[in-house]
Amino acid sequence: MMKDISRLFAIVVIAVMFILTVRMMILAGRSEEAINFDEEITGLLPEDSMDGGMDAAAGTKTGYNSLRRWGIVRDGPNRQPTPDPGTPELLSRYNSLYVGDIQEKIIYLTFDEGYENGYTGKILDVLYENQVNAIFFITGPYLEKEEELVRRMVEEGHAVGNHTISHKSLPTLSDEEIERETTGLDRRFYEKFGKNMVFLRPPKGEYSERTLRITSELGYVNVFWSFAYDDWNTKNQRGWEYAFKKVTGNLHNGAILLLHAVSSDNAEALDAIIKEARRQGYEFGDVFDLEDLARRGNP
Repeated sequence: MMKDISRLFAIVVIAVMFILTVRMMILAGRSEEAINFDEEITGLLPEDSMDGGMDAAAGTKTGYNSLRRWGIVRDGPNRQPTPDPGTPELLSRYNSLYVGDIQEKIIYLTFDEGYENGYTGKILDVLYENQVNAIFFITGPYLEKEEELVRRMVEEGHAVGNHTISHKSLPTLSDEEIERETTGLDRRFYEKFGKNMVFLRPPKGEYSERTLRITSELGYVNVFWSFAYDDWNTKNQRGWEYAFKKVTGNLHNGAILLLHAVSSDNAEALDAIIKEARRQGYEFGDVFDLEDLARRGNP
């Protein structure tokens, strides 16, 4: 009798897991269709409209629930960019960061992976050859459709970060929706790889003090950036030399570089970027160290 009950229970558990897996895959497919990646960073002006090619800080509102758009003003090579006033202190309060140790010539690579455009394998090859690790921020559909690439990321020593299930602007969501968008992806990642996600990048660079508080309490480190450019537009790739000059001309101590893996320019320029950064005296830091930097003073 007990054996029959145990067998029945096992069958039920397997059936439920199968149904949940199928449902997740269906939802992932639907969410990918609904995701719009045309405007990846809303606090960043198009490069061609910038005075001297500089970023523009977002100049956003400061209320607890106000939607903020992450933005910086670049100050050229070997100089720290300037974020919106008060934002470094706000990020620090909630175990978040946009730059590493500005006293050290160490830089960090991060890639946003909303969808696969055929270049991630090459990027991983270059990182492996140069012994550099990075954070790859993935979405729900990416995890479901590109599991083997994600496995490579994990096995080759990279951090896989949380870019939410469906790339929605977090400040527009309720507290419960924010939790579902982040922990839902995290749970699925854990089921596949036995690890939890630590790093979170808010979709579009949009955040509020409320979203920082909620995601910090969920255990995540929000990772913004101290350099980015409009590289996500696959219809406006300008050649690997452009990407090379844009990135290497804006290196600075502690830099957290945001590159989009859908860019052919980035994939072609990455090896030269790494070698030029080292020629300038920079080294690439272990991205896992960013967690300690973010939590320093906020255990």
